[in-house]
Amino acid sequence: LEVVSEGRGLDRVDVVQPVTWAVMVSLAELWRSVGVVPDAVVGHSQGEIAAAVVAGGLSLEDGARVVALRSQVIGRELAGRGGMASLALPEAEVRDRLKTQVGLGVAAVNGPRSTVISGDAEAVESFVSACETEGIRARRIAVDYASHSAHVEAIEQELLTVLKDVRPQAGSVPFYSAVENAFLDTGALDAAYWYRNLRRQVQFEAGIRALAADGYTTFVESSAHPVLTVGIQETLDATDTEADTEAVVTGSLRRDEGGLERFLTSAAELYVAGVPVDWTPFLGGEGARRVELPTYAFQGRRYWPRTAPAKSADALSFGLGSTRHPLLGAAVEVAGSDEVLFTGRLSLESHAWLADHAVAGTVLLPGTAFVELAVRAGDEVGCGQVEELALEAPLIVPERGGVALQLGLGAADDSGRRTLTLHSRAAEDGDGPWTRHATGTMAPAGAPASGEAPDPADSASPVSATKTALTDQTVWPPAEAVSIPVGDAYERLAALGVDYGPAFHGLRAVWRRGDELFAEVQLPEAVA
Repeated sequence: LEVVSEGRGLDRVDVVQPVTWAVMVSLAELWRSVGVVPDAVVGHSQGEIAAAVVAGGLSLEDGARVVALRSQVIGRELAGRGGMASLALPEAEVRDRLKTQVGLGVAAVNGPRSTVISGDAEAVESFVSACETEGIRARRIAVDYASHSAHVEAIEQELLTVLKDVRPQAGSVPFYSAVENAFLDTGALDAAYWYRNLRRQVQFEAGIRALAADGYTTFVESSAHPVLTVGIQETLDATDTEADTEAVVTGSLRRDEGGLERFLTSAAELYVAGVPVDWTPFLGGEGARRVELPTYAFQGRRYWPRTAPAKSADALSFGLGSTRHPLLGAAVEVAGSDEVLFTGRLSLESHAWLADHAVAGTVLLPGTAFVELAVRAGDEVGCGQVEELALEAPLIVPERGGVALQLGLGAADDSGRRTLTLHSRAAEDGDGPWTRHATGTMAPAGAPASGEAPDPADSASPVSATKTALTDQTVWPPAEAVSIPVGDAYERLAALGVDYGPAFHGLRAVWRRGDELFAEVQLPEAVA
């Protein structure tokens, strides 16, 4: 309990492994107390010891014996000699890179782009440095030994000796082995199995694929921090099964969030996804009572009417040109000049996905939408290269009603460039003032860079402008850029008031080079 509450000794393998095992087993029992009972279990490396106990294949005493004695042998014989690292690469690519490496091998495959290597300490360090130089996400795991590598062979006999009294038994819950990549009779979980569990590669991705193929759609990681949920979700997204579209994946606790509130939040995540949760243990005490919800019981779906956007073809009947674009509805050439005006209307009824982009509870048009508007308008007049775009004021999308857009492109100069302005006002307020949100310069495709652009700070707008230079990125990842872990970026942004819903959970990788940031963003499969 002192280790759990104060973190003492967690740098020692013979401390951290028994403690994390105890947390895993205890969390599984806590989940049972609220009615979340496993239909099957699968473990990752040492997590299989906890999974075996939860399945009933090992008694609590034998589970403790395996994790305690085995970690003592690791600390005594293997610590200080090896290392492990996690890479954001597919297994095949990692194996290809390892062909020229000595003393390294694949230790675990956690997902389609999540692979772990292990081996000699210096070799791991060198390999990670080489990957980081290339902009590949690579992270040293905080251990000084090499599980799932040839190093483990040195302790085979000692493990068989110290674990000879382990007595596996038939379990009550199906146990999927990431060692054998198959459902396994827990009566086979003897000393020899726990040696193979430490020596062989962890086939976690294959296990999740097999479970998904068998119809499992809800996955709960019973651990102190959800390190596997990303790999699980990526694996399910890549499968052609029911789990691809209906999967529910959640953790239990989080780093620095080890209390009951975090557990209940995880339980609520399951509950709103349709998984039965028994709240009686927490709400059945004295003084607890049911109350009427305001208006009606909350629903797990949007309540705004889903109306189809106005068809852009309708613009023709008003003497306008159709752009056939979801953000810009019509275009009109200004008589007697080379100028072109584009119009559109935005609302949460016609563009429901915009609700997934909010700051401090207010829906804002994303910066990338400004770029899309500029490019689409420029394409209409053969001027689709964004040379400069200065965002001067946020464009708020109201909860009810909509906003009218006007995007103007000035007459082309001798180089073919055009100035750009973007304004909006409340769609229902025909006499209301227009707000200028952006200015910029559009150039023909392939046009050479122009001279120094004017400073947006000179704008009459009281809002500080942001200048964004958009360049062609032909080398990817960018040379000399350093990879930045994405991790729990969306959770941290939400804590700062920037709420990204499912449609905007597309960040896959980030690199930094000086003051520049580079990112890979992919539209989530669920909203594609």
